[in-house]
Amino acid sequence: MNSVAKVFIAVIFLLSSLFAQSELKFAELGNFKLASGEIIYHCRIGYRTFGTLKDDKSNVILFPTWFGGKSEHLANLIGPDKLINSDEYFVIAVDALGNGISSSPSNCEFQSNRNFPEISIKDMVNSQYKLLTEHLGINHLHGIIGGSMGGMQVFEWIVSYPEFMKKAVAYVGSPKLTSYDLMLWQTELNAVEQGWSCGQSDTVIMKTDASIQNVMARTPSYVIEKIKPEDVQQSLAGAYGAYAKFFNSYNWACQLKAMMNHDITKNFNGLLEEAAKAVKTDLFIIVSKTDMLVNPYSALEFAKFVDAKTHIFDNNCGHLAPGCEMETFKELVSVFFGD
Repeated sequence: MNSVAKVFIAVIFLLSSLFAQSELKFAELGNFKLASGEIIYHCRIGYRTFGTLKDDKSNVILFPTWFGGKSEHLANLIGPDKLINSDEYFVIAVDALGNGISSSPSNCEFQSNRNFPEISIKDMVNSQYKLLTEHLGINHLHGIIGGSMGGMQVFEWIVSYPEFMKKAVAYVGSPKLTSYDLMLWQTELNAVEQGWSCGQSDTVIMKTDASIQNVMARTPSYVIEKIKPEDVQQSLAGAYGAYAKFFNSYNWACQLKAMMNHDITKNFNGLLEEAAKAVKTDLFIIVSKTDMLVNPYSALEFAKFVDAKTHIFDNNCGHLAPGCEMETFKELVSVFFGD
């Protein structure tokens, strides 16, 4: 075999290994009891892994999905020279309950659509804890990172399992919703529920909510600058299409309600200051000054009580601000996890 052939085979083997380790896998959790006491029957959690696990399991980073996101989407942020370097860390990208991959209204045979029980951010976290400890044999994390609803899961993780991870990064997320957040998401939920009551098709309902989400994700100045008036319909259609492949209106409502009920102070007398006393993790909070989807107020208040490291992106990208300054974002996260 000549040297060229050997190199070719080596490259194919490497690519095959990378592809195999990022394939979607499932952990079967059985009948999973929710914080409410209800049960998801035959619960399953989807996940993907990237990188090599050290013998002492000291390099694990958990990355939960954002609202409507899949572990497949997180894969775009994981790898050499990406947000999380899989050459250095063993990264577990996990599909949150209700996202159409893990147990959700759209895919539960015995609890489909309206029969699916209401879930919470805490339920998402508890399911991930079972995935790690009972299925993957991991009892400690080097770190956890999540954005938006993923950031909410990070905040819940650090008060529910405060000794479980060394470092945590919550970006454009919130420990406790503001009245602004609740008004926005109630509007989206109203659109879904009114669509159901009027007998509208799932396509119509999803188009309405995807449009609201797409508009609020960025600032007016960003939209005016980046999208021409004649391209508006195409932009909205793209937003709908991104969700429609796996996310129906019942999944949408399920995760919306989970976020609307999210509040890490529930077991701490309703006070962020009291919840902060439970935190044992080195915390990094990243927010966007122009965020119109998840207001940064609560996150910055919480940062004061835990003496967390913070960074405020100040651009016109709104909720998507970290992605608009990806090189800075990558550097901030790399340095934090590497300290």
